[in-house]
Amino acid sequence: MLKNLYMAVLLIAAAPAYAASVVASVGGVPITDTDITARVKLMARQGNTATDNRRIALQNIIDDNVKLSYAQNFNAVPSDEDVKKELKRMNLGDLSASERAMAMNAARADIAWQIVVARTVLPTISASAEDIAAERASLAREHGLPIEMTIVRLVDIPEDIAKKLTKPKNCDDAMEIASKLGGAPQKFTAAQYELSADIRERVATLPKLTWSPRADNSVLLVCDTKKTKEYGDLDKIIKQNAMFKQAMFIADQQLKQLRRKAVIVINDDRYKL
Repeated sequence: MLKNLYMAVLLIAAAPAYAASVVASVGGVPITDTDITARVKLMARQGNTATDNRRIALQNIIDDNVKLSYAQNFNAVPSDEDVKKELKRMNLGDLSASERAMAMNAARADIAWQIVVARTVLPTISASAEDIAAERASLAREHGLPIEMTIVRLVDIPEDIAKKLTKPKNCDDAMEIASKLGGAPQKFTAAQYELSADIRERVATLPKLTWSPRADNSVLLVCDTKKTKEYGDLDKIIKQNAMFKQAMFIADQQLKQLRRKAVIVINDDRYKL
């Protein structure tokens, strides 16, 4: 009997400090170290491995609870079926029971928040011409557009020669101008999204028939552009993206306000925010 009691005491003493202690609560809902550990593992599966992941995990769990609580006001909490579909799409691999429960809650909160934003914020947003132009430029730089570009490139060109390049009338004129200055111009045609990242960055917002600034001993010129069959409703998508970014910025500010209003209690000094 004494031996069994002694072993029980040893087991308790050997239990990890993070065992299922309640480190915080939000709106009366407890958050344990076990919850935080599950969230950290989930974050690692998604490639997030910051050194302060436990604090970040707690903040994420708090935000999930705040989002879900607010979403209930709009009947915007998704069903288990929708959440499972989202988890399948995320392809997180085999999850433990605690990780799966945490992943379900995180996905449910994200979907609910998107629904709330779509219903309450997006209808108030309008995209200006400047917003759309900025979104188009960002998309062009980062991923490229389905636009076929004919580009003239001059490599190994000295700075003094680059300064003598004049504005051409067309592709052939650009080739002739470069040749007369002693260069060996190259002309090629490719979809913008097929270009290497460095070239795409340089030509993304370069006006047509305008030589680029000299970089890496080279200059570029876009002498012709043509929309491909893939272009389709790109203008509409770009406008939607511009509006969505504005909506998410406003939603983030709203979330901060909701977080300040929420009753959040931190019981463990290690997690003080």
